[in-house]
Amino acid sequence: MFSQRLLVLAGTALALVSDPAAAAEGLTAATVTVGQSAAFSGPAAELGKDMRSGIQAYFDQVNRAGGVNGRKLILKSLDDGYEPGRAAENTRRLIQDDVFVLLGYVGTPTSEAAKPIFTEARVPFVGAFTGAELLRSPFNRYVFNVRASYYAETDAIVELVTKLDLKRIAVFYQNDSYGKAGLTGVERAMKARNMKIVALGTVERNSVDVAASVSEISAKDPQAVVLISAYKSCAAFIKAMKKAGSNPQFMNVSFVGSKALAAELGAEGRGVGISQVVPFPWNLGTPIVKDYQRHQSASNSTAEFGFGGLEGYIAARVFVEGLRRAGTNPTREGFVNAMETLRDYDIGGFYITYTPSDHNGSKYVDLTVIGKDGRFLR
Repeated sequence: MFSQRLLVLAGTALALVSDPAAAAEGLTAATVTVGQSAAFSGPAAELGKDMRSGIQAYFDQVNRAGGVNGRKLILKSLDDGYEPGRAAENTRRLIQDDVFVLLGYVGTPTSEAAKPIFTEARVPFVGAFTGAELLRSPFNRYVFNVRASYYAETDAIVELVTKLDLKRIAVFYQNDSYGKAGLTGVERAMKARNMKIVALGTVERNSVDVAASVSEISAKDPQAVVLISAYKSCAAFIKAMKKAGSNPQFMNVSFVGSKALAAELGAEGRGVGISQVVPFPWNLGTPIVKDYQRHQSASNSTAEFGFGGLEGYIAARVFVEGLRRAGTNPTREGFVNAMETLRDYDIGGFYITYTPSDHNGSKYVDLTVIGKDGRFLR
């Protein structure tokens, strides 16, 4: 009897060693665990909450349908408060806890802190909520961007304001890698049009101390201001500018958090512009939006639709397609190879392309404005 038990145990151990799925991190026979570090507290909390909500909405839908190749999806989210040090700590913890991939991180400085950690560990990093070049150049085999770059967003913004004959353009930016990435994008777009920025103002991350920037920028009487920060500081800046008697055209990049910015501004938000990197979340004529709304409602009936939630939902769909293509016994390297087979992959009117030398996903940029009662207009 004892020898038979030894044979059974030996056979089980041999099966586990020879089964790539059992050996791959973050996988069991029944589950795939995915890690996320994002802000769920502090002045950028709504950004993380929206991304997580969209990811979870699609994961719930996939799990209701039986999972991916028989495995249910588990999202493990940790709060970093939009602080790089905490994001680095969370990344180490998630990798130590054996997640298969990292998905839906929020922010440039937090992604920058995570980058050397996941790169050394060779853990795929998918669909971060940032358009910064540091995740695009130099090429990193383990980074898969879903959204368009800040260069693409800022170029679209500068193109619009110049078409409106607004030539005196200032920039208000967060004093970190995110803000500087956006500033570089504006500088590039302006240089291409033989123009120069008339004034600069900064704000520290997770701060609303905007007085110095308001003084500096309002003194130059700009016709437009491009804002590259999160919703709390951008709202504080816009309100303070108007109070100082300066009311240029305000244009934000998508990371600001559109829904949260509109809520912070209230009646003062009307006319404020925001570039977007996903389709309009209320246009049911776009198949991905119809899917998103249906699955979001099924996952959380009280959740509001919005750009951040849709971005998380799209990132989840891209990840799941790569996981499906990786087969029944996926590995991280196999997942990377599978993701590189997505060429003009149509996610209901939103297209993704990856190649072995380009992981930049989408170039989609749209421009929106906050209308009456905080509603968004295209």
